Amino acid sequence: MVAASYLARAGRRVLVLERRAELGGAAVSFRAFDGVDVRLSRYSYLVSLLPRKIIAELALPVRLRRRSVSSYTPAGSGGLLVTDDHRRTAESFRAVTGSDRDLAGWRQFYAGTARVAERIFGTLTEPLPSRAALRARVADEPAWRALFEQPLSLTLEQSFDSDLVRGIVLTDGLIGTFARADEPSLRQNRCLLYHVIGNGTGDWDVPVGGMGAITASLADVAAAGGAELVCGAEVLAADPAGEVRYRRGDAEHRVHGDHLLANISPDTLAGLLGEPVDELLGELAGDRPEGAQLKVNMVLSRLPRLRDTSVDPKAAFAGTFHVNEGYRQLADAYAEAAAGRIPALPPCEIYCHSLTDPSIVGAGERAAGAQTLTLFGLHLPARLFAGRNDAARAEALAATLASLDSALAEPIEDCLLRDANGKPCVEAKTPLDLERELGLPAGHIFHRDLSWPYASDPERVGRWGVETRHDRVLLCGAGAARGGGVSGIPGRNAAMAVLGR
Repeated sequence: MVAASYLARAGRRVLVLERRAELGGAAVSFRAFDGVDVRLSRYSYLVSLLPRKIIAELALPVRLRRRSVSSYTPAGSGGLLVTDDHRRTAESFRAVTGSDRDLAGWRQFYAGTARVAERIFGTLTEPLPSRAALRARVADEPAWRALFEQPLSLTLEQSFDSDLVRGIVLTDGLIGTFARADEPSLRQNRCLLYHVIGNGTGDWDVPVGGMGAITASLADVAAAGGAELVCGAEVLAADPAGEVRYRRGDAEHRVHGDHLLANISPDTLAGLLGEPVDELLGELAGDRPEGAQLKVNMVLSRLPRLRDTSVDPKAAFAGTFHVNEGYRQLADAYAEAAAGRIPALPPCEIYCHSLTDPSIVGAGERAAGAQTLTLFGLHLPARLFAGRNDAARAEALAATLASLDSALAEPIEDCLLRDANGKPCVEAKTPLDLERELGLPAGHIFHRDLSWPYASDPERVGRWGVETRHDRVLLCGAGAARGGGVSGIPGRNAAMAVLGR
């Protein structure tokens, strides 16, 4: 959608083929439960990597709201609350960890990521720098070493004494990424990097109106520029010369373009072109993509009571609510999943969109006190659901809700709103569900493992990171270099690559 908007505004003839019945892929809003007027950001839910530059250049009427609470993590009878109030945060650290060392380590670590974010985020919408050039731009060897060179485990164990604090930091390296903290490939480092550099600050904001509001604004810009937007169009094959064959309804069509921009995974694109993905990319594609998360959406009649009576549930759920995400707990859950078992207490994190943006809740439900909860479960790879998706989904959901209950003073089930049919308002999406519904390979939310934000091959320095071996075929989605979810960056870069020719 971003690529289409830029190209249409530049006067190019643009055709967008969308397989689903609505535009936007994973960046959409749904009324997921019968008779319940709540528009859930069903698949993706927060915004960090979408550059203000893109919003300004396309004049998108997108509104993002900052969360005053960063996170809350239950700990025994209390909890660790991280907010914009530095004094309150410091008091919470001392109460939970019993010393100032973890607070000092926390401040030092995130001061380092803030410097890195400020210095490199702008490069994501520029041609690819070399590794040496990016390192010189960062100009902070300790931060570079911690993020780019050594396994995250080493940094965490050097910086923090608290198992809980180590785990909180590690979670940003595990979103959609099945890895250990000491993974030699450093894919956990790459994942954490993209979670802490958004817009030069690392802040994660709530889109007013839900994710669908962003998609709708992009559709308006693209259409106003003359782009033709076609839904229900399933691409069947593509040709390096720019020809695409697709099916819509009962009819098949062929179209031809000077350029083919693909917002699908590199593996899927390679299949449409009929060639190996390594050959398409001109590089080793790495491990076969595998998603590793359970996405759970809920609508509540009210927020649940917490075991920790010192914090208001509205504060605890306004930011990221970490559940069973201590450092050891994350390692144990990884080991269980790697052995082929759904973790007994899956680590998960939750937040309440409606606390920051009540507009997604209908007037009647809002008056009755309804709230949303979005839960993202970690270490639940696609392999656990293969061949038994329905049964494994039910098992994983039950285990995940039990994990959440361990932090509550009452079962979450008692707080679930009921839909028009009397069913509880809760739905779960496994990696295989995301593959079926969105075309994400094995549910991988980034299409493949995230890349470093520099050119690993000297021949690619100065390119946009969207190129394939075919001049006419470009990536414009999450699987491009400097990809990731809900960023628009690959779309802009693909458009710039086309217009630069």
